Amino acid sequence: MNIAVYPGTFDPFTNGHRDLVQRAASNIFDKVYICVAENSKKDTVFSLDERIELAEKSLVNIDNIEVIGFSGLLVDFAKKLDAKVILRGLRVVSDFEYEFQMSSMNKKLNQDIESIFLTPSESYAFLSSSLVKEIAQLGGDISPFVSKEVKVALEKKYK
Repeated sequence: MNIAVYPGTFDPFTNGHRDLVQRAASNIFDKVYICVAENSKKDTVFSLDERIELAEKSLVNIDNIEVIGFSGLLVDFAKKLDAKVILRGLRVVSDFEYEFQMSSMNKKLNQDIESIFLTPSESYAFLSSSLVKEIAQLGGDISPFVSKEVKVALEKKYK
């Protein structure tokens, strides 16, 4: 079975994330685990459980995926899931340097893991969770960028 992990904090899960998962799950992999990182180094708006729930709600129509929380080294978690691929999105050139560094380190930690990068659909190339949070915090309309459930959850957080 061809299994990939797609890690991130997903704070919040955006339509860009959904686009990448949908394309990976329908065209490339038999199973995609969306691995929501606990990541204590980042200040998140949503708790780990909330981020998992919002990702699940954003992905309801995709059968061969599973949303799961994790902490610790991604390569160790991927091994537990029998995944051989780490899936990452590259929006802009500035993402490449960080992702290349992470990919190289993951390969040093586990020779059996490969990193695959997908670029977003053109309509999501500019989209980031940080921008969505900023727009929501300032009272802007985020409905084109996130699921209805994420929109409602962000509006509650910022009211």
